[in-house]
Amino acid sequence: MQFAKPLPSYLVHRYQGWKATTYSENESWYRRLASDGQHPRAMVISCCDSRVHVTSIFGADQGEFFIHRNIANLVPPYEPDGDHHGTSATIEYAVTALKVAHLMVLGHSQCGGVQGCIDMCKGHAPELEKKESFVGRWMDILRPKFDLVADIEDEQQQARALERQSVLASLSNLMTFPFVREAVEKGELTLHGLWTDIGEGGLEYYDSKLGKFLQI
Repeated sequence: MQFAKPLPSYLVHRYQGWKATTYSENESWYRRLASDGQHPRAMVISCCDSRVHVTSIFGADQGEFFIHRNIANLVPPYEPDGDHHGTSATIEYAVTALKVAHLMVLGHSQCGGVQGCIDMCKGHAPELEKKESFVGRWMDILRPKFDLVADIEDEQQQARALERQSVLASLSNLMTFPFVREAVEKGELTLHGLWTDIGEGGLEYYDSKLGKFLQI
């Protein structure tokens, strides 16, 4: 593979610093993680956005969270069609093999994927409409939810409303997976919907009884 190159020097230096400090001071813990395998209590589905740092938000350590990241923290509906489904495969492994007790969907402010969906719905993103656009076809999962926010005139408020809808769409789609529904109905798995404000550091959770997001 002639296209692969060495790491940039700043990453090499950061690794060396981590190995000499964090790893060195916790070597027995890392060796235990390696020998005992992973036993996370929770799975988190979050956005790929580099500003969303799940482990920092919750102060999680290695081995605590099973994390899957994709564009706009979306979960597709259950489709056992024999095709490639990275998100679905991750959910299956977390629920059936790791048997996590909690599954959290974490949305966030200023989500580029959600904004792309808005642009498509408003006819402002012809490049995302092309069938070869992976981002566009992925955002089709969220597209039906735009009708719920279409009448919001303020663009920022509209985006934030759809960001929260992306969390709810994912929660709904999770329940289309038979093994997820079964685990939830047995009380073995709990689903959680969250939204974080990057700039303010705020965190909201979805209260199903009230039908809205509340500040934590």
